[in-house]
Amino acid sequence: MRQRAAVLCGAAVIAAGTVTATSAEAGGPHPAGTSHTAEPSWQECGTDDYPTLQCASLTVPLDHARPDGKQIALALSRVPHTAGKYQGPLLVNPGGPGGSGLTLAGFVASSLPAEVAAQYDVIGFDPRGVGQSEPALNCRPGHFDPVRPDSVPATPATEKANLTRVKSFADACGEKYADVLPYIDTVSTARDMDAIRTALGSQKINYFGYSYGTYLGAVYAKLHPDRVRRLVLDSVVDPTGVWYEANLGQDLAFDDRHRDFLAWIAEHDAVYGLGTAPERIEATWYATRAALAKKPAAGRVGASELEDTFLPGAYYNGYWPYLAEAFAAYVNDGDTGPLVEAYEDFGAVDAPGDNGYSVYTAVECRDAVWPRDWNEWRDDSWNLHEKAPFMVWNNAWYNAPCAFWPTASRQPVDVANRELPPALLFQATDDAATPYEGGVTVHGLLRGSSLVVEEDGGNHGITLSGNTCLDEHLAAYLADGTVPRGSGGEADAVCPALPGPEPLEESGAGPTSSLGSTLHGLLGFRG
Repeated sequence: MRQRAAVLCGAAVIAAGTVTATSAEAGGPHPAGTSHTAEPSWQECGTDDYPTLQCASLTVPLDHARPDGKQIALALSRVPHTAGKYQGPLLVNPGGPGGSGLTLAGFVASSLPAEVAAQYDVIGFDPRGVGQSEPALNCRPGHFDPVRPDSVPATPATEKANLTRVKSFADACGEKYADVLPYIDTVSTARDMDAIRTALGSQKINYFGYSYGTYLGAVYAKLHPDRVRRLVLDSVVDPTGVWYEANLGQDLAFDDRHRDFLAWIAEHDAVYGLGTAPERIEATWYATRAALAKKPAAGRVGASELEDTFLPGAYYNGYWPYLAEAFAAYVNDGDTGPLVEAYEDFGAVDAPGDNGYSVYTAVECRDAVWPRDWNEWRDDSWNLHEKAPFMVWNNAWYNAPCAFWPTASRQPVDVANRELPPALLFQATDDAATPYEGGVTVHGLLRGSSLVVEEDGGNHGITLSGNTCLDEHLAAYLADGTVPRGSGGEADAVCPALPGPEPLEESGAGPTSSLGSTLHGLLGFRG
């Protein structure tokens, strides 16, 4: 699962059944076998948007098997509960891997119904290696600086240039962080979550995670099923494909979603003037790509950067009007300005992005076995490119450092679980980043879970994004553990997707004013 380095925000709620939590139940004595950690010293760190945020740090072992060995620091955030009824900590995670969850805590607390949010300490954290946690990884600053080689290796020279680039990244990580990389992985992060639970003085946690955060939550639940109270997973990773196969599955889904975007442009030909036939608009898009490969816009947006710019549209359709305007301006008027602006807004990677990508590769390359023979990557990518040319090679190079990673790989965690209280899963049918099948698979692996499906929805991260039907299920679950139960079939409840976006000139302020845009600004891309 890929992430642009913007902060990704996610949350995952973990709870034990539907009974009302007392203070003793939510935060009583520590379970046997856990060590006591000093409670974090919370300091005010509120913002204009989230004035009640508090911040702290927590020291944890780099290697949890050596608790007295080298220590690292995790950055935490909190919106404290205010109600008399206290249901314990609600840890949130935005995905990635590599996303920061500090601001997400404020967003989740302010977006849930006030009477529900007031019953939880909403806890955000920067996972190990991320953001304000220490050390924060940055393997090769400027790795995504434009203009990169064309992602499609049509010549041996282009393939060599891309291979040199990804090998350099893997080598730089190994040189800078040789002692840290063996411990940047999902299992270690899950153990950090349990250290957070201990420091908060709670017997159990509630968890709410988006995207990769769903896998993190499922891994925590596998390690500590008795310490899970409520578990919310939104846009669910298929754990049977971690991680090489999952990325190949994304390639097909991203192509389908990109075509949805081009069809939307065709529906609004009166605004964009690119024609009414989606297949012709698709041909124009690839002609634009070819032109930029020869002459990058403003010396910054080449073919690879164009792909980076339009990929966010496969995550969230609220970006479609901006991307369509930039596309139309370039095609109809030869105006590169809007395209460059769109790249800066959606595709460019800054220093936090370099950090997020460093953690992304460190986690995914360590979490699971990847092919070490480049010929396998090449064959798989060319075969898929014939069917789905939009992002196959861009995605391959994004993940290719794992072919040369300096740290040995773990085996993925089997997250199948028969010991959990009911978990609540949310999945859109047309999600490209975590395709629908992942939600169905995890629903089957977590006994007693419930799956809420957004029918015909294509966004990635769908709760707290403006869909009242979905949010009512989320609120009911966090309020008292209520989950929907279907009478057969894959889904326990189905919610219709929100209407698609309107062009900017027809929608006034545009999609930037929506709750969904706020969430997706926190989630970022490639997460």
